[in-house]
Amino acid sequence: MTADPRPTALDRAVDAWLTHLDVERGVSANTLAAYRRDLRRWTGFLEAESVRRPEDVTAAHVAEFLSRLREGAPDRPPLAASSAARTLVAVRGLHRFLALEGDLDGDPTRDVAPPRTPDRLPKAISTHEVERLLEAASLGDGPLPLRDRALLELLYGTGARISEASGLDVDDVDTGERVVRLLGKGGKERLVPLGSYAASALEAWLVRGRPETARRGRGTPAVFLGVRGARLSRQSAWAVLRSAAERAGLDGHLSPHTLRHSFATHLLEGGADVRVVQELLGHASVTTTQVYTRVTVQQLREVYAQSHPRAR
Repeated sequence: MTADPRPTALDRAVDAWLTHLDVERGVSANTLAAYRRDLRRWTGFLEAESVRRPEDVTAAHVAEFLSRLREGAPDRPPLAASSAARTLVAVRGLHRFLALEGDLDGDPTRDVAPPRTPDRLPKAISTHEVERLLEAASLGDGPLPLRDRALLELLYGTGARISEASGLDVDDVDTGERVVRLLGKGGKERLVPLGSYAASALEAWLVRGRPETARRGRGTPAVFLGVRGARLSRQSAWAVLRSAAERAGLDGHLSPHTLRHSFATHLLEGGADVRVVQELLGHASVTTTQVYTRVTVQQLREVYAQSHPRAR
């Protein structure tokens, strides 16, 4: 006897919520894919519990699901608290949507607390380490070192997310006015100033490197191109950073987000107002940005502990 291929009420509810996020909220494709994976795991758990309708889901089901995520299974390792909490965000979003739409009388996830996650501060590297990284990106001949330097200068000089940098088109960059237009989460645009180093590196790539690389492709408006002339992928941009970090002798934990963290931290250390940094990063709430102020406070504590005779 084969399984029933028809979608269940839960499947239809998941599709409705994801469509709402895509059409009404403008959520990115990467976020949608992550939510879909998380909810596939959720609906699989419910089907194993013989629950096929959203209205039959209880808080006990949600709590048990979280518990199993943390414990793991023979075919799946246990999830870290942060990953389990992210999965709960997807589950909670689905059931809150159904409750607001009137499809449920209440939200069964409302009273289920997410697992505690470690209180981690964003990792930032020093300005000296940034300089080493950028110099390492310039090593070599041909157009690609020009591209790599321009990419990393942009990431550090604007605080752009890796998806924002790889999604840049030539028309989004004005090296004369020294400004770049970034398309952030939810399709929100923001204008960010370009420092002189980032503007010079971008101009060098656009004038001396990109035309040669573009001839290998079929024509694309993308700023950053791969070796075959197509738009540089997020994975390839990661590889650019990894390669430069290895040549610079920096540890293997650097990510494009490290440069975003460093951008924010160094601005605040230089006296920038947290609300200005919020606008530059494209954060919807200043609360998200305020985590960077804790980085600088932590550095002050370390200096104090090492320097003050009464600190210990």
